[in-house]
Amino acid sequence: MATDSHVHTGGVLVCSLKRDTPQVIPPDTYTILRFPFGTAESYDQWRMHQVAQPDGYTITDWDNDPRSGLIWPAWGGWGELHAMIQWESGDYTELRDQFIRDPLSLGSPTPADTTATEHRPPSIGMQCWVKSHGIFVRPDTPLAVRAAHNASTPRTVVLAEFKLVIHPAAV
Repeated sequence: MATDSHVHTGGVLVCSLKRDTPQVIPPDTYTILRFPFGTAESYDQWRMHQVAQPDGYTITDWDNDPRSGLIWPAWGGWGELHAMIQWESGDYTELRDQFIRDPLSLGSPTPADTTATEHRPPSIGMQCWVKSHGIFVRPDTPLAVRAAHNASTPRTVVLAEFKLVIHPAAV
């Protein structure tokens, strides 16, 4: 809940991440989608997606470190999560995605908790999905978007976006 001293009382805060390089996802395993930093990043004025993580950890290889998929909310409040995932074609019968609080169990007060989990049958051609969900967010609880599939071999996410918009919440 956004009932701590880190509640922002001004306008909305936004973190917008984009990945336009392929990420291979193994079958039947939820995998955190990873995002680049710096100039390859879409928008992070509030420093919610940084190489130097708030808990002191430093990411050295964003493409191979699941921590590069974390957004650490700058303030507590009502969070709107948005994701866009585009998969290559494959022998899927089901594609899965979800938002998750503290996906790496980094010790936040809120234990790992999934929300907005969706299982979808494939469509014809490329698999393109967009999702949104609202939750309360806290600065000490990182967020991520994860994806999975049930194809017979690893498959590739070819484009992904992950966004957090934080609205002030009454305390």
